[in-house]
This record gives sequence, structure tokens and C-alpha cells, in this order.
Amino acid sequence: MSVDEQAAQAGAEFSLDMSDDVRQMRDWVHEFARNVIRPAAAEWDEREETPWPVIEEASKIGLYSIDFFAQQWFEPTGLGTPVAFEEIFWGDAGIGLALTGSCLAAVSVSSNGTPEQIGEWLPQMFGSPGDVKLGAFCSSEPDAGSDVGAIRTRAVYQQASDEWVLNGTKAWATNGGIADVHVIVASVDPALGSRGQASFIVPPGTKGLSQGQKFRKHGVRASHTAEVVLDDVRVPGRCLIGGKDRLDARLARVADGGTAGEQAAMRTFEASRPVVAAMAVGVARAAFEYARDYSLERVQFGRPVGQNQAIAFMLADMAASVDAARLLTWRASWMARSGRKFSSAEGSMSKLVAGETAVRVTEQAIQILGGNGYTRDYPVERWHRDAKIFTIFEGTSEIQRMIIGRAVTGLDVR
Repeated sequence: MSVDEQAAQAGAEFSLDMSDDVRQMRDWVHEFARNVIRPAAAEWDEREETPWPVIEEASKIGLYSIDFFAQQWFEPTGLGTPVAFEEIFWGDAGIGLALTGSCLAAVSVSSNGTPEQIGEWLPQMFGSPGDVKLGAFCSSEPDAGSDVGAIRTRAVYQQASDEWVLNGTKAWATNGGIADVHVIVASVDPALGSRGQASFIVPPGTKGLSQGQKFRKHGVRASHTAEVVLDDVRVPGRCLIGGKDRLDARLARVADGGTAGEQAAMRTFEASRPVVAAMAVGVARAAFEYARDYSLERVQFGRPVGQNQAIAFMLADMAASVDAARLLTWRASWMARSGRKFSSAEGSMSKLVAGETAVRVTEQAIQILGGNGYTRDYPVERWHRDAKIFTIFEGTSEIQRMIIGRAVTGLDVR
């Protein structure tokens, strides 16, 4: 019986009871988030720089490592990853993205690559204590965000040297330009649109890859986001994720009028949606807890503000929304781990609800804190800035609604 079959059997029944291993991991990650991430959050948000010291501390204890993330990814119930990511992002979203930004590139290779590619490249995306590394997944372009079929970056195969030559510009790449390993989504046959795309590994130090514009962002500012420029970047044939035989077979099916099957980039995004949802849940929970505690301590008109019905009702809505978002996230994560298809777009549901919950709950937290909430002396304004990204990246809320609409109607919603 394969590992996936064992996981499917073990996770056949959905349960809200975390295993002892997941519970212990949650407490361990929460301690790191409370003692290391939160105290550093405001500084690195202001600096708008990659928090290398925090990444190094996480590497020392094994939190920033391929072993840790793989262990949670393959945890039988499917709850390991969402629980871990919720705790990390409870600490801070900007530092959280710096700590988890390599995972999207790792998922791309592990979901679609050969065993040899997985063994060679995943360790190089994380490194080791004293020598931490980064990975970057590069799909979006200046004119191709939600419309992945509009990707213009080209990959041309040169048979004589068994090399692919990549040219183009990628945008909005987490760790873009500073990563050790870049995964690039490129078109190998532009006439086929998204069906003619493939993903490529660009090894460390490859000539022709450079960082373009670094984006100054509204939130998650401790996470490095930049353009990646590819100017005659030459990579060996073995760097085509999945291998050329599989690509040629897919292109031949399309040429014969068949289906291309699930695209590598789309498979990566589908797998990541519940993970992104868990990030948003962490931010929303942080804001709710902070506002709740503030409402117990802040006294106006002789009583805690939480005793006012308007505040108590707002906190009630916040608590219910956070729990609802978490339940959708856990369901999608369990379904993915146990091999169940998202037949009703459950992955998109989790990201849509969690992302919009994070924006709403952080705004309500500011309202509860009043003038204090609008200042940088309190973290809720930063959490509100951070929350907005979860309705935008890795599929906007509008894209998620379109996917869900197609699933529930069976129609080609556009």
C-alpha cells in the first residue's frame, strides 16, 4: 500500500480532534511565534527587508526546513500544515511569508517533478542552519496575473545541447531575485495558451537571471516581492519539471484534440489554496484575540468596553467568522490529504472565506480599539494591512468566486 493510500485510509473519517503529534507541534510553533516572531514583527515591517535573523533562528530549531514542512504536508489527517501555518501567521504575516515563501516552489517540484528532481532541488530551497536558502515560484507577469494563459515568458528547447533557453519578465515573485532556486512557469507553445506551458527549475548562480523592480507593498512588508528578469537564461534539459517525455506526450494529446490534463502551475495553486487560507485564519485570529483582550481591559464610562452590546456583538461575529473560516480550511486540507477531489471547489471556498474574513476581522479590531487601533503603536493596523493580500494573491476573490460558480452550476462562468 502506497503512502497516499495509507493516508487516505487513515484519514477516511473527518475529525476535529487533533492528534497528539499535531497538538504538540502546534504548541511548539506557537511558542516560536510568540517569543521570536511577534517581538520582531514591527521592526521588519518598518525596514521592509527579509528578516534573515528570524529565518536563521527558525532554521536552528528545525522549523525552517524541508523536513518540517514535508512532515506536516504528509501528516495523515491533513491538519498538520494548516495548523502550523495558522500559528506562524498568528505571529506575523510578513515574517510568516518570509518563513514559508519557499514552500510554493517546493510544492511545485514535489507535486509535478520526478523523484530525482525532488531529491536534488527541495533541500536547496531551504538549506541548513548557518547556510539558509530560499526558493521562489514565478508565475505572474506584468500583463498576466489572474489570466495565466497570457504568460509571455518563453522557453525554447535546443536539442543539440539539451538545454532550454528562457526569456521574459516575472512579477510579484516572493523571494524573486534573492532566492537560490527559482521555479519559472513559461510557454513552450504560445499557440496553445495555458495548455502549452511548463515549469522550469533555474539553479543557483545561473547567468541571465536577475532581480528587477522590488515592490514596496501596503502590507506583508517583511516578505521580499520583486520582478525576476530572464535574459537568455539557459538551463539543462533535466530542469524541466516532470521531464521532456511527459511534456511531449501532453503536447501531442493537445495536438490530437485531446485534453492537456491538469497544468503544473494550476496544480500548484490548487494545492496551496487551503494553505493560504490557513495563513489568513492566523491573521484573523490574532486580531480577534487582541481586540477581545483589549475590550476587557479598556474602561470607558466606568465599565469595560466589552460590556457594551455593540462591542460584544462585534466580537461574537469575529469569533464565529474565524471558526467558520478554520473549519472550511480544515475540511479542504483533509480532503486534499485523503485524496478527495474538490468537486465543489472546496479549496477555493476555503481561501475565499478565510481571506475576506481576515480583512473584515482586522478592520473590526481597529474599530474596537478606536484611535489606538489606527496607530502603529498597536499591531492591529499592521494586521489589517497584511490581511488584504489574502484576497489578491494566488487567485483573487473574484477568481475564487468564478471557480466556485463553475463548480456549483456546471456552467462555463466567465
